[in-house]
Amino acid sequence: MATTITIAQPRVVLDDPHACTDANGVLSVFGGLFDTLVRRRRSNTYEPALATSWTISDDARSFVFRLREGVRFHDGEIFDAHAVRFALERMARSDMGATLGAPGVYAQYLAGMSIDVLGPHELRVNLAEPLADFFDILCYGHIVSPRAIAAAGDDLDRNVAMRAVGTGPYILEVYEPGERIVARANPDHFDGPPSHERIIWRQIATPGARLEALASNAVDVANWLDHDATGAAPAGVSIAKFLSPTAIIFMFNAQSGSGSDGRVRRALNLGIDRKALIADVLEGEGAPLHGFVSPAHFGADADAPPFAHDPAQARRLLGEAGYGEGLTLQIYRPTSLPDEAEALVDAVAAQLAAIGVRFEVHVEADRTRYANQVRLKQIHDLCVFDSSPMSAFRVLYEKLDARIAGSWWEGYHNPEIERLLDEARRTVDDARREALYRVCYRVLQSDPPWLYLYNHRGTIGFRGDGGGWEMPGDGVLNVREIPRTLKSV
Repeated sequence: MATTITIAQPRVVLDDPHACTDANGVLSVFGGLFDTLVRRRRSNTYEPALATSWTISDDARSFVFRLREGVRFHDGEIFDAHAVRFALERMARSDMGATLGAPGVYAQYLAGMSIDVLGPHELRVNLAEPLADFFDILCYGHIVSPRAIAAAGDDLDRNVAMRAVGTGPYILEVYEPGERIVARANPDHFDGPPSHERIIWRQIATPGARLEALASNAVDVANWLDHDATGAAPAGVSIAKFLSPTAIIFMFNAQSGSGSDGRVRRALNLGIDRKALIADVLEGEGAPLHGFVSPAHFGADADAPPFAHDPAQARRLLGEAGYGEGLTLQIYRPTSLPDEAEALVDAVAAQLAAIGVRFEVHVEADRTRYANQVRLKQIHDLCVFDSSPMSAFRVLYEKLDARIAGSWWEGYHNPEIERLLDEARRTVDDARREALYRVCYRVLQSDPPWLYLYNHRGTIGFRGDGGGWEMPGDGVLNVREIPRTLKSV
């Protein structure tokens, strides 16, 4: 069936494929244009993609990959081990950017890497440090055509089309930033021809306009609709809900002030009624967050007890910490990302007033400056944040390891977490490593680094019945899975 599928989403942009991003709209486009060595399954394990098989050394530092043969890039260039080495070395550069201005995210893990080409379709990646969760990085390692990058002079901002030359199931035809991206089917893709002749991603800024476009048959898929879209769904349209793995939290300044006291951090977590918060701020469309990662993450402990709403215990802990007469906290908040930041701060303040905590709010309208201030640890006593990596290891390493003091670390220090992290990065066996992260989950409940709040519940609409489709656990619309029968109803 020759079809064109049009997807409406809040933002349409084609970033550099080696700049770290967790933006689901960008990653949806990348998933159509590029392949990676491995792909994440819904079960949080990995399956072959451009790599057909692999072996991992016992010390989790050496990874040998056997690659697919007969694959070509969209420009006709042959895919081989040299192309993989080129892509991974480019990804590892310290100047490689990221959304909101945090450079060198992948360089943290790939610095000091060496790659041995063992044959046209075999290579060995040698890491400077053990990294059993290396595939958490590789699933974002988009393999690009070296010839296309060379032709662009590595200036992908000026040569935008060159940044999209991969091996993926769709080939870029049109890029109009902020408007649309059009890609046609790659008939020679190793998974076989994709289900649809063309994919169009359209930028439609507001949820209401996206639903209207879906109702009028102007688009076939509309992502991130309003929570009440279920009731507003027109005939011939199906609506599905999914849990976003991005954790909405307040990060404490744990270097100085009251946030450096674990009793205060735990008290605030006990002072929050998360279900009531979700009802007030998200009209009920969210799930309470009780740990450092979402329930969809590898290593989340589904059996761990949730935080009880216990104002009496919260007041006792504040009294023990010397704040029995009340506590005033300076909170830093943006105006977007999360977009409900203002309502969220107001709702949390109203709840915490019951335990003698009040906020003085400092607002930053420039979201890039806000992110940079967080990176510089200039957050006052606490700040609003969205923690998005789909990797327990990355969250621990980038945000909670005091020895690294990464971009999003705000002074928290727990030697037990650092010991567990060191053990996990050397543990190749998935079950054993997952068990270590579950221990981390419980430790970080007892000694929370952040005020845990919630995960959003997203809403997506389809023309027809959706063909039984479900959103992957990472919250990214996978265009490879959009069913051929999407328009059949």
